[in-house]
Amino acid sequence: MASDGDATPASVTRMGLAYAFGRRVVAPLARLVYRPRIEGREHVPRDGPVILASNHLSFIDSIAIPVGAPRPVHFLAKSSYFDKPASRWFFTAIGAVPVQRGAGQAALDALDQQRRLLEEGSAVALYPEGTRSLDGRLYKGRTGVAFLALQTGAPVVPVGLIGTAEVMPVGARMPSLRHRATVRFGTPLDLSHHGPATSGRARRLATDDIMSAIHALSGQELAGAYNEAPAHGTIERIKQALPHERR
Repeated sequence: MASDGDATPASVTRMGLAYAFGRRVVAPLARLVYRPRIEGREHVPRDGPVILASNHLSFIDSIAIPVGAPRPVHFLAKSSYFDKPASRWFFTAIGAVPVQRGAGQAALDALDQQRRLLEEGSAVALYPEGTRSLDGRLYKGRTGVAFLALQTGAPVVPVGLIGTAEVMPVGARMPSLRHRATVRFGTPLDLSHHGPATSGRARRLATDDIMSAIHALSGQELAGAYNEAPAHGTIERIKQALPHERR
């Protein structure tokens, strides 16, 4: 396993003491205790903006990716996780950035926050499926990740997570030591040939490329549908049936 010489003192200082402690102490300790299999770390650029686009199986995914990556990684977490000092310290330590979750303006604000992180040269982790897969299948990707990649020019490193749902199933309070997860980083994708971020077709094609790369790494069964809650009411069922772009 590669050594963790992944951040300059200046970049660690900018992120704060909690993140510095998390990167230097918590991450190596997690690797020692939970023994994740980490493959393809050499595919993650050591500096500059990059998007880590991953499948999503468990709450622990957002810990597994930063623990496995060779550089600091940020991801968005619900702002409510930062309400209490202990949880605020923990989520800051693992690279989380608070955001208001939801649709409409909240979703646009989240995209803008991710764009700013990329423009600062940071690495961000995102889940194109939008939410966790509860049945283990890989769902169709929403186009927000591709939009960010095409808008900022950041390369996309696909990530395949395997076994994280066994390490920490839905409802579990703590990760299990009986199982080992695999974090598999793939070759960076340059999606610029698809066209500008303003093109819906470019966003869709770029998203399909991302999901194909994730599938090759994770080996999951394809769901062939979007991962979204069942529609309630006639209007919502009609909206889900209509062809529209999922961000």
